Amino acid sequence: MAESGESGAARRRPSADPYVDPQADPHGEPYLLTRFAVPALPATFLRRGRLTAHLDEAARTPLTMVNGPAGAGKTLLVADWVAGRAEPVAWLTTGDGDLTTDATEPGPGMWWAYLLQALRLAGIPLPPDIGCPADANRADPGLLTRLAAHLGTRERPVTVVLDEFDRVTDPRFAEQLAFVLHQAGRGLRLVLVTRTEPLLPLHRYRAAGELTEIRGAELAFTPVEATALLERHGMRLPPAAVRALVDRTRGWAAGLRLSALAAREHPDPETYLKEFEAQRTTVADFLLAEVLERQSPETQDLLLRAGVLDRFSPALVNALTGRADAAAVLAELHRENAFVEDLGHDQYRLHPLFREILRAHLRLRSPALEPELHRRAAHWLHGSAAGSLEETLVHGAAAEDWDFTAGALVDDLAIGRLFTGLRRGDLTELFAAMPPDAAGPAVDLVRAARALSRSDADRGLTHLRRAEDRLGEDTADRAAARLSCALLEALAARLTGAPDRAGKAADTAGELRREVPARLLDEHPELFALLLAHVGSAHLWAGRFGDARTALSRAAGTARGPATPAASATPTTPATPATALPREDALGGLALIDYLDGRLDRAERNALASLSVTERFGPQHLTGSALARLVLAGVAVERHELATAQRLLDTTAAAHAHGPPRDPVTEAGRAVVTARLLLARGEARAVIDALERDPGPGAGLATATGSPWADGATALAAAAAHLAEGRPEAAVGLLRTVPDDWPAGTAEAAGIRLAAEEVLTADRTSSEARAAGESFTESLAADGATLRLPDHAGPGLTVRAMLARARAADRVGDRATACRLVAKALYAARRERVRRPFFEAGPWIRPLLGTAPLHGLADGWLDPHRAAPAGAPRTGEPPPPVVEELSGRERDVLRRLAQLMSTDEIAADLHVSPNTVKTHLKSVYRKLAVSRRNDAVRRAREHHLL
Repeated sequence: MAESGESGAARRRPSADPYVDPQADPHGEPYLLTRFAVPALPATFLRRGRLTAHLDEAARTPLTMVNGPAGAGKTLLVADWVAGRAEPVAWLTTGDGDLTTDATEPGPGMWWAYLLQALRLAGIPLPPDIGCPADANRADPGLLTRLAAHLGTRERPVTVVLDEFDRVTDPRFAEQLAFVLHQAGRGLRLVLVTRTEPLLPLHRYRAAGELTEIRGAELAFTPVEATALLERHGMRLPPAAVRALVDRTRGWAAGLRLSALAAREHPDPETYLKEFEAQRTTVADFLLAEVLERQSPETQDLLLRAGVLDRFSPALVNALTGRADAAAVLAELHRENAFVEDLGHDQYRLHPLFREILRAHLRLRSPALEPELHRRAAHWLHGSAAGSLEETLVHGAAAEDWDFTAGALVDDLAIGRLFTGLRRGDLTELFAAMPPDAAGPAVDLVRAARALSRSDADRGLTHLRRAEDRLGEDTADRAAARLSCALLEALAARLTGAPDRAGKAADTAGELRREVPARLLDEHPELFALLLAHVGSAHLWAGRFGDARTALSRAAGTARGPATPAASATPTTPATPATALPREDALGGLALIDYLDGRLDRAERNALASLSVTERFGPQHLTGSALARLVLAGVAVERHELATAQRLLDTTAAAHAHGPPRDPVTEAGRAVVTARLLLARGEARAVIDALERDPGPGAGLATATGSPWADGATALAAAAAHLAEGRPEAAVGLLRTVPDDWPAGTAEAAGIRLAAEEVLTADRTSSEARAAGESFTESLAADGATLRLPDHAGPGLTVRAMLARARAADRVGDRATACRLVAKALYAARRERVRRPFFEAGPWIRPLLGTAPLHGLADGWLDPHRAAPAGAPRTGEPPPPVVEELSGRERDVLRRLAQLMSTDEIAADLHVSPNTVKTHLKSVYRKLAVSRRNDAVRRAREHHLL
C-alpha cells in the first residue's frame, strides 16, 4: 500500500509549489461541499424586510457583521438575503466540524484554501497564478497579495459570507483576512455571521464608517413579526398574548419558533404559550446544549448560581460563588452573546428563558443550594451601598428568612412602603407568604401593617402591642422600629376615630426622628407624610377642622407651618410615587373639610388635585381617590347636577369593592353624600330605610369618639326625610340630636325646623303650641342670632342661613326683608353655582323668584322652573335658553380663556397637559354651541358663566 500510493502523512507535507491549483485541500482531502452551500430556508421561515433592507444598505461598506446569540436567526437572515441577490455570493461556513485530523483548529492555510474554493464555486474566476496554499498551517504572503490585487481590479465587488465566524479563533487568519479586505478596496465585501466579536480591528472600521452592524437587539422579533411567524405555524393569538410571549423570549427567534412548534401540538396553544415551563421544552434542550454546556465547568457553576438573580453586579456574583473572577467571566459571556446582557453601570442580567432554565437546572443538580444562594444575596445586598431594598426583600423571602426580611424593611424605615409606592402590591404579596411560625418584633410590625391596611384595627393593634413588648426598652438601636410603631399607632387611631391617640403617636415620632439617621428620613419621606395624613384624618373625624387642616396641608405639601412636633422639619416637596398616597389622601381630606364648610369651589379644586395624583402615579390607592370622588359627588348634589353625582358615587362604590380600607371619615362621607343625593331625587323613603339598617354614620365601624359633623349630617338627612314623608314631629325630634358643637348644621336645621313648624302650627289647636312655633320663627326673622356658622363658612352654608332667615321673614309678613335676603343668597350662590338650597326651599320662594329683580339674578345659572312642579307661576318674560352645565374644570379653562391665556399657559396654570386643555375646550365649545374661543367667552358672559 505504501508503494502503490501516497500516505496521508506524505499528502500533508508542504508542496514544493504553493501556487498550484489542486483539486483537494492542503491535506489532500476532497473539499467538504456542505461548507459552501447556502442553508435552505424552512417552510415556516419569515422574511423580515427591515433586516434584508439593512443588509442591502450594508453592501456599501466593505465589512458587515451580523452578531447575535445562538438561535437569533443570523444565518437564515443572511441566507434569505443572498437568495435575493442577482450577483454571485461566495458562502463559507467556518464551523460545523473539524477540518483537521487532530483536535487543533485549522490553520490559516486551510481557511484560505476553503475560501478560495468558495470563490471558484460561486463562479468568480481567479487567475491561475493565485494558486492555493499547500500548507494547512500557513498562507504565503504573496498569495494574499495577488488575491487582494486581483479583487481590487474588479468592476463589481465580490461578496463573501463567512458563517459561524465565531469558531475562528486563530489571530493569524483574522489578521490576513483584514489585510486582504483592506488591500482589495472596493473589490471585496465581507459579511461575517458570528456569535462573538471577531478578532478583526473593528474599531478602525467603525471610525472610518466602513462597518455595518446588525446585532441582537435588531435581530429580535417585534410583536408584529412574531404575530406573522405564529401565523406561519398555524396560530392566531390576541395581540396581548403575542406581546407577552415576545417579552418572555425577548424576541429571540429560536425561542419563538420552538415555542410555536410545541404549542401547535397542544390543545390550547394560547394557554400553553402563556404558562409553558421553559425547563420542560426543546428551548431548554437548545440553551443547555448551545450555551451552557459549551462553557467550562467553572463558568457553568457561575451561571447556575447567577440564575437566582434578576439583575446583578460582578461583586454580587462573587458573593454567591466565593470566587473573584465574575467581572472577567461575565464580560466574556456577554462578548460571546451567551445570553448575558450588559446593562451598563456594572450591572448584568440573564435572558428570561435562560434564567428560568438555569434555576430549574440548579434545583435538579443541587436542590439545597438555592435557598442558601438567596440568603447570601439578601445579606450582601442589605450590607452593600449598591444593593436595593426591594432586591434584599425578594431574596430574603425566597430564602424564607423572615426575621431578616422583615427586619430589613423596618430597619430601612420602609414600613410605609407597604401602604404607598409603585411596589406596594409586590411587597404585600411578598409578605403574604410569611408563615404563622415566623417570629420577632419586625415580623410583628409587618403583620400589624398588613392587618391595618385591611382596616382590621383589632388584629393590627394586637400585633403592634406584641412588637412593642418584644422591642423592650432599648430605643437607641431600634429607633426605626419604634418610629414604625408610631406610624402604625397613628393609622390604628385613624381607623378607630381616636384623635388624641393619633396626636400622641405624632409626638412620639417627633422625638424619635432625632435618633434616626438623616439619610433614612430623606430616603423615606412617605413615613411622616403618611403619619400626618392619619393624624389629620383622625382630627377630621372628631370635627377638629383647624387641627385637621394643618396636618393635612402638610401631608399634601401645601403648607410650611408645623402641624405637630413630628412634622416640624418636614419640607414642602412635590409628590413622588412614594408620597403619592398621603398626598392624595390629604387632599381628599382637605376637600371634605371645604365641602363641610360650604366652600364648593375650593372643595372641587382639592378633590380634582387629589384625583390628579391618582392619574399621575397609577391605580387608585387607599382612601384619597375615593374620598375625592365623594366630595365631587357632594358638590354636584349642591349644584343640582344629580346625574354627575350618581356617576361619581357609582365609581366610588366600584373602587370600594376592590378592597380599600374602611376608614370612618370616608364611610361617613359616603353615607352623607348618598343621603343628600337621595333626598334631592325625592327618595326620602330610601334614606329612612338606609338609616334604619345602619343608623351610625361610620357604617358600623367602632370608633373611640363621636363625630359631630357625621352625627349631625345623619340627623339632618333623617329629619329632612321624615319631613318629606309627612312626619314633622319626628323631624323636629331628630333636630334636637344635632350636636351643639357642629355649628355648620344650624342653618340647614333651621330651614327644616321652619318647614316642620309650619305644618305643626297649622294642625295645632292650642295657643301654646302655636306660640312655640311662632316664637322660633319670629326670633329667626328678627336677627338670625340662632344661626351660628363657622368663621369662614362658604356659600354652601351661608346661602342656607340667608334662605332660612328669608323664610322666617316671609312667614311674619316682612316681604321686603325676605326679598332682600333671597337677593343676598342669590349673589352668594351664583359664583359657586349653589342651586340645591333654592330647589329644596319649598313653595314659599317661588313667588319671590318670579319677581323682576330676583328673576334677573337667577338668569343663566338658576332656572326656578327646573324645580317647580307643573302649574307653578311663571314670569311674563321667558327665561334665557338653558346652557348645558359646564364641569368645574371646564369653567376653570373658560375663565383663563377669558384672560387671553394660550393653551400652554392654561395647562401650566392648571398643572395639566395641553392635550387635556384641548379636550376641555372641545367640550366647552360643544356645550356653548360655538366653534371659536372669542365666541365661547362672549356666550359665557351672556349666560353669566364668568
